[in-house]
Amino acid sequence: MAKDCSFDVVSEFDKQELVNAVDQVKREVSSRFDLKDSNSDVNLDGDKTVTITTKDETKLRNIYDILQSKLVKRNLSIRILDAQPVENALGGNVRQVYKLKKGLTPELAKKISADIKDMKIKVQPSIQGDSVRVSGKDKDELQKVIQMLRQNEDKYDYPLQFTNYR
Repeated sequence: MAKDCSFDVVSEFDKQELVNAVDQVKREVSSRFDLKDSNSDVNLDGDKTVTITTKDETKLRNIYDILQSKLVKRNLSIRILDAQPVENALGGNVRQVYKLKKGLTPELAKKISADIKDMKIKVQPSIQGDSVRVSGKDKDELQKVIQMLRQNEDKYDYPLQFTNYR
């Protein structure tokens, strides 16, 4: 009569919320006094990158702070942003590209799986593409795994979500 329970560990974000956050950043940049005439631009390229182009690095940091605050207000983790080096753009401007993290990398999936096995409880992690499925007979043990992963989220440097809990 014992039935296995399971959940998936994934790293995703809501694309529409990201689009809305970037739109809010564009509106704020165009209306804010210190950024109004700086030829600043924020672009979202599908679900791959966010690009900020502006006059100097100070304005770049200001726009990045605005972007972070808009992401947090829309319940998106700022860990989805993977900052690339600042580069020079046309017209004396600077540009910074932020790659968007979506899905667990194979290395991270292995690391999460190994950490779950190191807990020495009766659950079985299995890597399935860009997610990790954790299954076991006791729901309390699955809750312990979720709690451990939430506490170690800084170590993984990826936003983790837990889906398909059954």
